[in-house]
Amino acid sequence: MTWQLTSFAILALALAAGFAWYEHARPTAKVVALVATLAALAALGRIAFAPIPSVKPTTDIVLISGYVLGGAPGFVVGAVAALASNVFFGQGPFTPWQMAGWGAVGVFGALLARGIGPNISRWGLATACAIAGFAYGAFLDFHLWVLYAGEHSTSEYLVLAGRGLPFNIGHAAGNLVFCLAFGPLLVRALRRYRDRLEVVWHPLEGGPATTAAVLGALVVALAAVAFAAGPGASDAQAASPAARAIGYLDSVQNANGGFPAGGGGPSTQLYTSWAVMGIAAAGRDPDKVRDSGKSGADYMVKNLGQIRGIADLERTILALRSAGHAVAKVKGRNLAHELVAKRRANGSFAGLVNQTSFAILALRATGRSRNDAVIRKAVSWLAPQHNGDGGFNFAQKGGPSGIDDTAAALQALAAAGQGATKTAKKAATFLVSQQNADGGMPLKKGGQSNAQSTSWAVQALVAARRNVNAIRVAGGRTPLEYLRSLQNASGSFRYSRTSSQSPVWVTAQVLTALARRPFPISAP
Repeated sequence: MTWQLTSFAILALALAAGFAWYEHARPTAKVVALVATLAALAALGRIAFAPIPSVKPTTDIVLISGYVLGGAPGFVVGAVAALASNVFFGQGPFTPWQMAGWGAVGVFGALLARGIGPNISRWGLATACAIAGFAYGAFLDFHLWVLYAGEHSTSEYLVLAGRGLPFNIGHAAGNLVFCLAFGPLLVRALRRYRDRLEVVWHPLEGGPATTAAVLGALVVALAAVAFAAGPGASDAQAASPAARAIGYLDSVQNANGGFPAGGGGPSTQLYTSWAVMGIAAAGRDPDKVRDSGKSGADYMVKNLGQIRGIADLERTILALRSAGHAVAKVKGRNLAHELVAKRRANGSFAGLVNQTSFAILALRATGRSRNDAVIRKAVSWLAPQHNGDGGFNFAQKGGPSGIDDTAAALQALAAAGQGATKTAKKAATFLVSQQNADGGMPLKKGGQSNAQSTSWAVQALVAARRNVNAIRVAGGRTPLEYLRSLQNASGSFRYSRTSSQSPVWVTAQVLTALARRPFPISAP
């Protein structure tokens, strides 16, 4: 068999495996429509920039599709984009190579999400797109070497690669610029679409044998480049409870942008602030979650006159900052200065562990450094308030240790750079020791597990760099497994297994825990 026929046979197997992988997931009509739309967008991006050789947003769109939706959808977006755009450019023996190359870019995006996580920076994503551009170009250079070279020697490939280098550099540079311009926006848009429709990508059936078959076909086809195409469950599957929770919050948002205690009630600052933080923790832009054109932050700012007390200031600062809003000039008020003005001479806020903890978190959210004088003095008051068991009371040392207040104090210590101190380690040990057999945490020692205490404990243990997936009573559940067990069909979460109440703030706090994001939560 000739080089050409062998290469086409391998490509055919790789493409067939990729499309079979996608079809095996049994995508819904909504998913098929989304993939088709993205493929069309990628194809149009290639056509629109045809006058500029190699510079086009196609690779970025394909990579981001895989990054958000998973390997199989990303592969199909890339392969279909290549096939569709060649209706304009002309089909040829290069078409299967382009389909395989861009398909692999989609798989690379999924691997990026699994390796780095869902919160990659703008520059990190842009760099990945630039690398994908170089790799795609090297793969097409390889296709020229396979189809048209005479001796198929290394020197011939290097000559072809050298001739194509300017185009590959242009492709990579264009990818970098395009991604810096629209990459994070497209990520957020796709996540919003995915979360609203509860798109879930299931693992391949057939176990390791099926996975190995797909992996092998893709690796052989793309051996000349550094793509390691490995299918697996998308992050969307693990985030399914979070996706449903966001859908629930979206459904109960009122027309003024605020959130009620439950569906159908009036908006309040309290519930709106928790909802905004939960949405931000899950990686969604709270300003994009709107009803009648108004966001949660819009409601909070409009009703800022209701915010006066220390706890209200702390919560509002955390919520507005999580949505990316400044707090120095909000309707003529500097919320951070107002909060600092309420501290006591001993560095505490109201002489309470809880309010001092959240003051530290709120001030850190405004950008104050760990070495800020106000924060250092607050920490110097807070740290000695721990009890002999390592826990903290709501007020001061000597009162019964509570999970919520210990979790808040531990997060404050971590935010102030004290997460590895003996006090912080004892607080983390106390939290772990209070876990019930069902995986959850109680409000007080020996009590019934509940969603809020468990959520705050998860955030604190994450802040202390503890593996929450390894925390379980012998034979019991992890804290995250307990939280997932409380979810209703609506996407909301119950306060406890024996409670029928599902307040908005509970769903928002569980959402934050599922995202494993301690306070302060930064804007998506």
